[in-house]
Amino acid sequence: MTMTSIAQSSRKELKPGRNRGFFATLGSQWQLLIMSVPMFLYVLFFNYYPMYFWVTAFQDYKPKLGVAGSKWVGLKNFEWLFGREDFLLSIRNTLAMSVINLVFGTVAAVLLAVLLNEVRNRKFKRTVQTVTYLPHFLSMVIVVGMAQNLFSSTGSINELLMALGIVKEPVFFLGEGKYFWWLVGVINVWKEVGWGTIIYISAMTAIDPCLYEAASIDGAGRFQRILHVTLPGIKSTFVILLIMNIGHLMEAGFEIQYLLGNAQVIDYSQTIDVFVLKYGISKQQYGVATAAGMFKSIVAIILLLAANFTAKRLDEDTLI
Repeated sequence: MTMTSIAQSSRKELKPGRNRGFFATLGSQWQLLIMSVPMFLYVLFFNYYPMYFWVTAFQDYKPKLGVAGSKWVGLKNFEWLFGREDFLLSIRNTLAMSVINLVFGTVAAVLLAVLLNEVRNRKFKRTVQTVTYLPHFLSMVIVVGMAQNLFSSTGSINELLMALGIVKEPVFFLGEGKYFWWLVGVINVWKEVGWGTIIYISAMTAIDPCLYEAASIDGAGRFQRILHVTLPGIKSTFVILLIMNIGHLMEAGFEIQYLLGNAQVIDYSQTIDVFVLKYGISKQQYGVATAAGMFKSIVAIILLLAANFTAKRLDEDTLI
């Protein structure tokens, strides 16, 4: 056998997939296919099938008539939406609270991850991790109830502020709109900071320890090692999560705004999701509610693509 024929046969052995058909490959992985069926059906019925009913955004939808029998109104639902001051306020509130959650949540998660990464006492480190991510598993109803007790006029926060002499009278946190966005931000950070920290700590464990040793030999202190080794080491993870979070800027939340909001702060608490519930369920204006949800989804897709494009232009890791 010549050297050429040996080389050719060896290449065929190294790349057997080239000679196998697509369906043959699927057949050899039937176990994985069976495992993916439940998730595929979930995504199909709960994510893609509802998109068919986006057509109701262009109709005066009546449940008795259905999609086929409802009157076509074109863009009138969208014109009605953008002529409503409460809808424009809900867009403002959604973006404001989303940006606050994104900035403070990301900074808090990165900061906590960096601090825990510097802790050498493993028992203390695990204890802090456990304590900080446990609130993630609490129901939002419980969290809002705790917040209402803490921030009420007779709550612990007001008692502490008056004891320290910072205020002379209780602050009405729950009844003044100027406090609502920041209150939502504080609650979200407290609830999710520990959970978000897990990802960054995992990324830090992948950093080569030799980099820290080399930095120490060069005379870098702890802060300099964090600045020049740790933070650059998690940059790709940070960028990917940032792109994903920007795609969710139109989803400031529903539960906390609905449960914590009241008539006194409605101009600051109503998000697009609360608006959809109000008009879609309470007032049964299904076409208007669908148009609002459709607008939110389209803007979210545009934001995601814009963030991904910007990261690509900056030569950073991208999601798409």
